[in-house]
Parts: sequence; structure tokens; C-alpha cells
Amino acid sequence: MPRYSDELDAVLRALADPTRRAIVERLVISPAVVSELAEPFNMALPSFLQHLGVLEKAGVITSEKHGRVRTVSLRPGALDVLHLWLGEQSTPAERQADRLGIHLTRTTPKET
Repeated sequence: MPRYSDELDAVLRALADPTRRAIVERLVISPAVVSELAEPFNMALPSFLQHLGVLEKAGVITSEKHGRVRTVSLRPGALDVLHLWLGEQSTPAERQADRLGIHLTRTTPKET
């Protein structure tokens, strides 16, 4: 069992919902205020805020309040645990192909 399994479980649970995945996809572009984030979703604001709470509790997003405006951002490195876990799931053949691709990229002369 990976030593980061609790963090991985929290992130996977948070991203299991399509609304929360859509929020993350939007935040990859740039931070956004809550009202702007909630606009495309057909749900009451309290329900939307619950989704943000799940993402924040899992460490996927952060939020800051300035006056009456709350801005939400994707936490840098929040999804690294997914990349790490997925990388560990690759087969030896996939890892070898990845290394070959890196080698070819480094050794192939660039066309000018």
C-alpha cells in the first residue's frame, strides 16, 4: 500500500463527481470567483458550495476571501499524487517504451 494512500483516496473521492471534475477543469485555466464558477451549473448555490468544500477538504483547491468575494484556485501540485500513483501502475513494457521515447527525443538531430 502506498504511503500516500490517504491523500490519494481523498483526491479520487473528490474527483469521482462530474461536477467537481468540471470545476477542476475550469480552474486549470485560471482562478475564479465562486459566482463565476457556479454559473454554468444548474444547482442552488449552497449545493455548489458543498462541492467546493469537498474539493477543498481533499486539498485540490484553495480559496481566499477579499471582502464579499471568494476566489477559488487549483492548489499547485494537488494532482501530483494521481500522477505518482498512475506512474506506479504502468507495466514494465510501458516504462521501457517511455524511456525509449525520451532517449529518441534527446538523440535525434533536430531538423532546421
